[in-house]
Amino acid sequence: MNKTLLGGLLLAGFASFAAHAQDAGDAVDLGNRGGWSGSGEFGFASSTGNSRSENVNAKLGLSQENEQWKNNFFVDALRSKSQQRIVDTAGNTIKQFNTTANRYDAGASVGLKLDTRSYIVGAARYEHDEFGANLWQGTVSLGYGYIALKDERNELSFEIGPGYKRYRPADAEVLVAGVPVIQRQPTEGEVVGRGLINYKFKLSANTTFEDTFLTEAGSKNTYMQNDAGLAVSMTRKLALKVGFQIRHNSDVLPGVKQTDTLTTTNLVYSF
Repeated sequence: MNKTLLGGLLLAGFASFAAHAQDAGDAVDLGNRGGWSGSGEFGFASSTGNSRSENVNAKLGLSQENEQWKNNFFVDALRSKSQQRIVDTAGNTIKQFNTTANRYDAGASVGLKLDTRSYIVGAARYEHDEFGANLWQGTVSLGYGYIALKDERNELSFEIGPGYKRYRPADAEVLVAGVPVIQRQPTEGEVVGRGLINYKFKLSANTTFEDTFLTEAGSKNTYMQNDAGLAVSMTRKLALKVGFQIRHNSDVLPGVKQTDTLTTTNLVYSF
């Protein structure tokens, strides 16, 4: 089956399932969930003709907040393919469909509340990126969180604390006797300071803006990531969301860009 058609069918099926799930789920008492909520996002884009490209991204997030806990869990994935012009061994220029992005990451934070605003938080994050500044990186931390603002329209929270990070820089291409050779980079490790700022603002009854800033600062490398998203609800469960992500590494190998950006338009199902 054509991949474009398959992606469209998956998206339509997801929307249909979500609409039916909403009808069945409206009767559920949210208080019986222990403060749990979640959302799933899916986006697909494809172009054909003079150029070909395919892009798929998906996200799953779970959160819990009650009188005792403030917990968050997430899984993200991104995969892209595009048609590129390359020169073969015979010197001919040909078109080839290659993978241009392949990334997934997952993380969790568990917060134990000290009072209505303060909490102790333990966090962990792992990322694998075949085309990024680091092939993989993993961080664990323990810190303090504070809910600075929370009302009907706004929510602002901060987290800060020490942690430890392990990562492996992307493979480098070096010339050996005039021939390019891929050189594997050694794994690095360092103590980092982790900081997180999360802000949510309800613009209207059906429009919400959210921005999350994460930094993991170390003596060898400082990693920063900012995720901004604007979601417009179509029903109580379904929404369309436009997102913009910036990722930055302060220390990268020669020829590797420090900053990556990603713009997405996704269908979101909340549960």
